[in-house]
Amino acid sequence: MKQTPIIALDFATKAEVMTFLARFDTPLFVKIGMELFYQTGPSLIEEIKTQGHDIFLDLKLHDIPNTVGKAMEGLGRLNVDLVNVHAAGGSEMMRRAVEGLRQTNPDTKIIAVTQLTSTTEEQLHQEQQIQMTMKEAVCHYARLAQISGLDGVVCSPLEAAEITKKCGGSFLKVTPGVRPAHTAMNDQKRVTTPEEARQLGATHIVVGRPITQSDDPVASYHQITESWLG
Repeated sequence: MKQTPIIALDFATKAEVMTFLARFDTPLFVKIGMELFYQTGPSLIEEIKTQGHDIFLDLKLHDIPNTVGKAMEGLGRLNVDLVNVHAAGGSEMMRRAVEGLRQTNPDTKIIAVTQLTSTTEEQLHQEQQIQMTMKEAVCHYARLAQISGLDGVVCSPLEAAEITKKCGGSFLKVTPGVRPAHTAMNDQKRVTTPEEARQLGATHIVVGRPITQSDDPVASYHQITESWLG
């Protein structure tokens, strides 16, 4: 997979996506989430892949093990580069997800969402009734994902260093919640800059609005890429 920043294509239509991608003269690593996938379906993925872009299909599957396993069989046929599930679904669900994916695709990487980067420590304790610290809870899910056969996790950069200690450097740490200095946090709560994410051990960063809503998306992308890669 490309090491460049993963651009979250937070658009509602295919036309908006194609207009955005046409600005760039080099293949990108892009994220297609629920909003876009549910509006456009699998056909958009094929078209983006033909342009040479890597794709993170961010659907965060979370259901009973059999349902997730069968769903992953279908997603494997899309030949995207990265897919994910919710670690909260448990070890059996995650194992079945890996088995289902491998039925149709041996190459796509699969990772687990630990805690959303919009979740605060207060919400963790009061709403989810998890009394660990955020770092402890995220690392617990990361280790569970690794034992279940997944390739990595989605986490904030703030937990990446501790996950590396527990799961090793090759275990993927895909980190949303990355913002250049002096930009709006929006709905993200656990946030770092691209430089900080690299220093903390993130293997990939996900950046959306600071690029897609920029007055000059290409310049913003290259600036963030330079900061991220060093």
